[in-house]
Amino acid sequence: MTMKKLIPATDYDAVSKIFHWLTVGLMAAQFVIAWTMPEIHRGVTPDTLINLHLSVGVAILLLSVARLIWRLSHPVPPLEDGGPAWQHRAAHATNGLIYLLLLTLPLMGWANASARGWTIDLFGMIRLPQILPTRSALGMAMGDIHSFSSYVLLALIGVHAMAALYHHVMLKDRTLLRMLPRRAR
Repeated sequence: MTMKKLIPATDYDAVSKIFHWLTVGLMAAQFVIAWTMPEIHRGVTPDTLINLHLSVGVAILLLSVARLIWRLSHPVPPLEDGGPAWQHRAAHATNGLIYLLLLTLPLMGWANASARGWTIDLFGMIRLPQILPTRSALGMAMGDIHSFSSYVLLALIGVHAMAALYHHVMLKDRTLLRMLPRRAR
C-alpha cells in the first residue's frame, strides 16, 4: 500500500501557486527592464527595451486578469491559526492594492504609449490598438502616475514579502509554506 502525502487544506492550489510565481517572475523582469531602459521623454521612440517593457506589461495585465478570475472562483484557503483581526485586514488590504496595481499599471502604461503615438506589438507578434488618442492629455499624465504607482507597487510587494518572512521566521507558522511549491519545502 502506498501512502500519498496530502496537501494540507490550508495550502493554495497548484494553479494559484503557478499564477503567483509567474507574476513574481514577470514583475522581477519588468522592474529590471524598467530600470535599464532609456528614460522616456518627449521625442523618445520605443526601442527594444521600451517595446519589451510594454509587452511584459501587457503579459502582466493578461496574467493578472486570469489570476483574478481564478481567485474569485477559488477562495483563499483558511489559515490554521486565525491570528489577530488587524493582520487579516492588513493582509487583505495589501493584497487588494497589489491586485489593483497589477491591473491598472499596465493600463496606465498602455494609455501613455497611446498618447505618445507608439504602437504596441505584443512581443512583436500581435499589434494592440491604441486605447487613447495621440497627444491625449490624460494619456500623457498617465506616464507620471504610472511611474509613481510602480514604486508604490514595489513597496507593497516588499511589505507582502516581509510579512511572509515574518510569519515563517518569527511566528513559525505555515503562511509562507502555503504558497511554496511542494518540493521547495
